[in-house]
Amino acid sequence: METKPLSDAYREILRDPFPSRMEVSFYDQAGVRSSLTFEKVEWTVEGERRGLRYGDNPDQPAALYRPVGTNLALAGVEELRPDGGLICSAELLQFGKHPGKTNLTDVDSALAILRYLTDRPACAVMKHNNPSGAARADSVSEAYRRAFEADRLAAFGGAVVLNRPADPDTARAIADSYCEVVAAPDFEPGAFDLLAARKNLRILRIPGIDRLSRYAPARNLDFRTLQDGGCVVQLSFVSRIRSARDLLPAECEHKGRSYAVDRSPTEREIEDMLFGWAVESGVISNSVIYVKDGTTVGIGAGEQDRVGVAEIARDKAYRKREDLLAWRRTGKPWNELGDETLKEDIRREVRAERGGLAGSVMVSDAFFPFRDGIEVGLREGVSAVLQPGGSIRDFESIQACNEYGAAMMFTGQRCFRH
Repeated sequence: METKPLSDAYREILRDPFPSRMEVSFYDQAGVRSSLTFEKVEWTVEGERRGLRYGDNPDQPAALYRPVGTNLALAGVEELRPDGGLICSAELLQFGKHPGKTNLTDVDSALAILRYLTDRPACAVMKHNNPSGAARADSVSEAYRRAFEADRLAAFGGAVVLNRPADPDTARAIADSYCEVVAAPDFEPGAFDLLAARKNLRILRIPGIDRLSRYAPARNLDFRTLQDGGCVVQLSFVSRIRSARDLLPAECEHKGRSYAVDRSPTEREIEDMLFGWAVESGVISNSVIYVKDGTTVGIGAGEQDRVGVAEIARDKAYRKREDLLAWRRTGKPWNELGDETLKEDIRREVRAERGGLAGSVMVSDAFFPFRDGIEVGLREGVSAVLQPGGSIRDFESIQACNEYGAAMMFTGQRCFRH
């Protein structure tokens, strides 16, 4: 029996079995019905109407639906009116291999971060629904460069999402690397042609990114189907941290004694706290990240213990910095660098700057239950910490910050993402 090469599975397009319309209805105790109605999104690809290429894997059919009408009101939340104005309205300027589920969810995960970063040019480079790097800057090209260089290796094959139109400089830099998806509110003259030279690249124009701030307070429904066919439904996460006024002082009481952090954060540290919390809300939990000057330095995602994920983010910062310096100086990645003398020189330089962590802000999606987690960052020269607070042992984290001379603020909100 002849078998197909495994690589063929990634080229084929599954014919999805999903209907053209879908409706989700809820009934309150009085029998009053609220509903969401959706229609399937398809594109014309090579003369045929096609939906998603496939789901998480090539043998999983999938479909994308856009909302077409709703009168849904749940849990006392203001009436939910999803408008389908982002991913569902994306214009596929170039299909490459036309999108599968993960391509679109990567872009959507980036938009969940960028919706809180609309005041300046910003970029998120996504891989498996986590940012490999994120940054904001004075220009979109600089934001992309910083986000890409935050983890040059993990960015390979990822999704690049910009919150400003792509200009030729940015497009040229993106085209010089390998990514699978580029999404932006628009493309300036010349930018599209530079990107289109990458024939397999999916290029998405999403005009709604220009209005991304309107989605910052928006709640949608998150559905999670269980093995037995059951379903958990929740309202989506919305950050309460939009400005410095939303940050809470790091203080608590324990056994009748009051504790407070001695040093207030600087203006730069506050800016990085706000940036870091926006990025952290888009990282799979448990997570700890380090940010500095509006750029991610190390990202730890999806771990089971908080000390471990803080260490992973720390270690990644060192490794990624070594690789970046090797690439800048030789055009080769770290693992192909044969000059041991040069490698040791780079190691010493990275150790001296503590992987770029010195002076950074450490951000955690949940409280530190003990001081051992927060000390992972403080020992590397982290100058400020942002965390939800609420542990019965917050006093330990406060004491640790005071011992190291670091500032700390609380969010009063956890941002788990599972």
